[in-house]
Amino acid sequence: MNADISKDPNLTLCILASGSKGNAIYVSDGRTSLLIDAGLSGKEIERRMRSRDLDPGSLDAILVSHEHADHVRGVGVLSRRYGLPVYISPDTDGAAAQQIKKIREVRHFECGRSFAIDDLTIHPFSTSHDASDSAGFTVQRNGVKIGIATDLGAATSVVRTHLRNCSLLVLESNHDPKMLMEGPYPWHLKQRVRGRTGHLANEASRDLLGELLHDGLGHVVLAHLSEQNNTPELALRAAAPVLSRTRIRLSAAAQHTCGEIFRL
Repeated sequence: MNADISKDPNLTLCILASGSKGNAIYVSDGRTSLLIDAGLSGKEIERRMRSRDLDPGSLDAILVSHEHADHVRGVGVLSRRYGLPVYISPDTDGAAAQQIKKIREVRHFECGRSFAIDDLTIHPFSTSHDASDSAGFTVQRNGVKIGIATDLGAATSVVRTHLRNCSLLVLESNHDPKMLMEGPYPWHLKQRVRGRTGHLANEASRDLLGELLHDGLGHVVLAHLSEQNNTPELALRAAAPVLSRTRIRLSAAAQHTCGEIFRL
């Protein structure tokens, strides 16, 4: 069922894509609409938004978590096409400049310092990833909080602190350790993925999730699943035990299809 978000008083979220081939998350309060990363082509992001009756022309800004191509591929073209400001840290801006190219307006943020886009309060926080200044985000309005952490090799105290008290969590569950070690990746890439600046394994994501449970958490979306080293079934099975006595809804984001719209 397609969603009309124009009258939603708080927040809506839709994961347009999640995985090593491209990432993009749509967040809106019905007045202000953002993309958190744009790692697909501009055309594909537009197509996926329209498949959920979301108007690309209604976007107000793009937030960039880090400079890897699967997070910035469509940033430049969408920014230029729709006149969108790009919120990005200075180090990430420098590292991503050749991919994003010239855009009209760059607005720098600093991890650890909140900023506002209209009625949305954005808090970027540092994540442990092999990028210049990798960030996760929380987005808040009217006491409703979304937490997004999709590229991190370790759940640091900073990450755990900022992801507390969320109504919805988008949390990396990248790989099954056995699949990774027995899979086709070369050894150096296996070491990168499983290292502290790589990606969270299913069990590490489960353990982090267990620390973040509270009565107000309604949705958990496992994200950035590896197509080579994971399956949705394995990721969901790993996380399910910590949610067994809760009413929290658990799902897994997909790479090739647009997700549902969550209303908070």
